[in-house]
Amino acid sequence: MLTTAATDLERRARQTRGRSHAAIYDLVASLLAERGATGTVVDVGCGTGCLWRALQRRFSRCIGIDAIRYDELSADVEFRRADLDRDPLPLEDAGVDVALAVEVIEHLENPRAFVRELTRVVRPGGWIVITTPNQLSLLSLLTLAVKSRFSAFQDNAYPAHRTALLEIDLRRIAAECGLEAVDVRYTCQGRLPFTSRHVPHGIAQAAPRWWSDNVAMIARRPAAR
Repeated sequence: MLTTAATDLERRARQTRGRSHAAIYDLVASLLAERGATGTVVDVGCGTGCLWRALQRRFSRCIGIDAIRYDELSADVEFRRADLDRDPLPLEDAGVDVALAVEVIEHLENPRAFVRELTRVVRPGGWIVITTPNQLSLLSLLTLAVKSRFSAFQDNAYPAHRTALLEIDLRRIAAECGLEAVDVRYTCQGRLPFTSRHVPHGIAQAAPRWWSDNVAMIARRPAAR
């Protein structure tokens, strides 16, 4: 029988249905392709495995970590269970080439401890990619002004979404973890404020921070000297 804590964890995990927008996966794939990343990838917060389907042509192995295993997760993903608020990542030090946390960090109580764990499990010279809702979008800032909360952190998203991070927070955390070659990108996929319509892609490209619902950071663990 599940304990109350385990039941709450599963409920929060299932609140997002284990998947994100395709534009986020496309951006992550593009960032890794630009850097020629290959080998073993760990998808922390793997959900239903949609990200792995976008990456599997580049990588030879995928380890998926999540609080629950979704039925849709592919059998070729090596699944490992963990409560990311309580448990260290179930991986050895420097055991993977790339660590991914796509739309995960906003769910956690301690983002700094989480990024330290991502850094620990990536080999020297390997890459870390983190994505999260973009709090600096026009939609999010207007929602903050009107409702006193960011767009992705309204009552209907709680308690799944707990920790709102800005671009500067991601950069500061990367610096605190000793990461280098930090690059921040935006998805250029975003909703018009207070509507269900999306901004035309060309307009979003002209001002990506304003018109993107999500932001990504990629950074490298320094190579051993």
